[in-house]
Amino acid sequence: MTAYRLLALNIDGTLLRSNGRLQSSTKEAIEFVKEKEVYVTLVTNRHFQSAKKLAKALRLDSLLVTHGGAFISESLDKPLFERRISEEMTFNLVQVLENFNCNIRLTHERFSIGNRIKVASNLLSKSILNTSDSMFYPVQFVDSLGDSLRDEPVSARRIDVHFKHEDERTEAESLLKDAFEDVDIRSHSNSLDIVKRGVSKENGLRALASHLKIPLDQTVAIGDAEDDIGMITSAGLGVAMWNAPFEVKSAADWVTRSNNQQGVEYMVKEHFRKQQRRDFLRKIKIDK
Repeated sequence: MTAYRLLALNIDGTLLRSNGRLQSSTKEAIEFVKEKEVYVTLVTNRHFQSAKKLAKALRLDSLLVTHGGAFISESLDKPLFERRISEEMTFNLVQVLENFNCNIRLTHERFSIGNRIKVASNLLSKSILNTSDSMFYPVQFVDSLGDSLRDEPVSARRIDVHFKHEDERTEAESLLKDAFEDVDIRSHSNSLDIVKRGVSKENGLRALASHLKIPLDQTVAIGDAEDDIGMITSAGLGVAMWNAPFEVKSAADWVTRSNNQQGVEYMVKEHFRKQQRRDFLRKIKIDK
C-alpha cells in the first residue's frame, strides 16, 4: 500500500460547499490527515491572499499553489516560485482585448484591476465583481485599462476575460493565439484565461513536490474543474469530486462524494485511515 505524503486540494467546488462555506467536518479531516504526517496544500486559481485566508482557517502553514500555479509561497513577500506575464505583454494583450466588448481583469498577488464594461454573466459576478475580500486585496475598476497601464504598468499573474457573446470570444482567441506566443490561452464558453506559457495547476504541484522532495506517486490531488485534470492524472492518486464534469471524473483514479456531501472528508477518511505515521513505521523497522 502506497504511503501518501502530499495532499493537494482545489478550493472552490472541492473544499468549499456551493455556498462558499467550509464545513467543520472538512477541517477535522484536514487535521486527521496532518496527524498522519501528510503535507497538505491548496492548489487554486484564487489569488494568494484569498487562499492564505482559507489556509489559516484550516491551520495550514504550508506553501500554497495559487494564481493557477503562477505563485507558490507561504508568505506574500517570499515566493518559492513565480511566473508572470511581462508588463509589456500585459499592456499589448489589453490593447488587443479592448477592441472587443468584454470585461478584462488583471490579477496580481497584491491587487486586481479591471475595466468597467458590464457583461451579464453569473461567472463574471463570481470571479470579477466579488469584492468581499477587498479589505486585504484591493480591487480597482477603471474606464480604460490601456490608459491605466500606460501610467502604471502591471506585470499580471493572470488575465481573465469575459465576453457577452461566444463568437466574440472565438474571434479574440484566434487573434491572440496568432499574435502572442509566450502565453497560454484557455477558452471556456464565454471567457478566456491568459497566463504565462507553462503555468498550470499541474506544473505548480510538480514544482512544490520537487521542492519538498516528494515523488509524484506519493501525492494525492483532489479537484472538480477541467483545469484540475492535469494534476489529477499526474498524482499518485487522482480524485475527482462527484460534482465535477464527466471529463474530470473520467480522468480520476477515484471519485468521491460531492462538495455538498463532505466529499473531501469522505475521501480522506477512506484512504488515510489505515496509513500510519512515518515515524511509527520507522520504529517498527528498527524494532525488527
